[in-house]
Amino acid sequence: MKCLGIETSCDETSIAIIEGQTLLHEALHTQIPVHAVFGGVVPEIASREHLRLLDALAQDIDAELLQSIDLIAVTRGPGLLGALLIGIAYAKALALALEIPVIGVHHLHAHLLACELNGQLIDYPAIGLLVSGGHTHLYLMRSAVDFTVLGKTLDDAAGEAFDKIAKLLNLPYPGGKYIDLLAAQGTAMKNILPKPYIHNDNCDFSFSGLKTAAAQFIRTHAIEALPYDTFDPAVVPDSIKDLCATLNMTIAETLCIKTDRAIHAHPEVRSLCVAGGVAANAHVRARCAQLANERGLKFFVPSQSYCGDNGAMVAYAGTQVARHGYISPLDFEAIPRGRHVPADYIVNHFFKE
Repeated sequence: MKCLGIETSCDETSIAIIEGQTLLHEALHTQIPVHAVFGGVVPEIASREHLRLLDALAQDIDAELLQSIDLIAVTRGPGLLGALLIGIAYAKALALALEIPVIGVHHLHAHLLACELNGQLIDYPAIGLLVSGGHTHLYLMRSAVDFTVLGKTLDDAAGEAFDKIAKLLNLPYPGGKYIDLLAAQGTAMKNILPKPYIHNDNCDFSFSGLKTAAAQFIRTHAIEALPYDTFDPAVVPDSIKDLCATLNMTIAETLCIKTDRAIHAHPEVRSLCVAGGVAANAHVRARCAQLANERGLKFFVPSQSYCGDNGAMVAYAGTQVARHGYISPLDFEAIPRGRHVPADYIVNHFFKE
């Protein structure tokens, strides 16, 4: 089965064609330089960029390959409403033209299944930790289409904490990437930043307090933000590098504390899957791999290139969903919000048998 995947949920415009686990075509255009001027994603600009770029990317697909696809998958949500509508409208039009079915894919679902894009297959049941700019979720994954939400973001996600603290330091956008870069040159300080929302018995996440604690630490210790429009790791003060290393350690440890609770609550699991943009963070990847090893679990994480938003993960998720007998009606709509969702959200709200 050849599946064309379309991703337009936020600030990446991407198209890919997957057959099994083989990538046949891929094109991705990032909008980071456009949004960096504003220090974050501007939804209206993102939508206009998707509209400008999507057809151009599709036109580059070999005509014979395009005619041979069996299915189109497109991100249905969560994401920015305007951006999602661009991708969905294009996918529906292309599906009608080619007379093939279309599937609206759950964005977070696709991130976790991207763990298989390196050729490995997840050993179910698994615990899935999805860590991105807008979401920090824990799932019990019984199969490729059977996910139960165990914990969710209550306010700021881990990626938001990285980016907002980076902004306090005037690091370039997106800030999480540069925090990770500087953390490798710094020394983590223990007991400086609190591990947020761990003194409870649930698996939910809250990182808003960490942002506040970091802001207070920066002010109390008179850590000066970097000058605007200049970034050279070689001249960044050690105080900032150490703070970045501390932030990396604190977020990674918090994620693992909650993930470990989920593992203990479900002794039947055989794997730990970690995905999303923050899964590209070196310390988060290493700490989660260590946790999996300590608990005797197989560890799955996408390659660095597939941690961010991409069309390949959407195409692959579409093929997995189709193989389980699900398809979307042609009149399906975007579902932009996805933080507070029922356990059976993926099947009952995204697909129709």
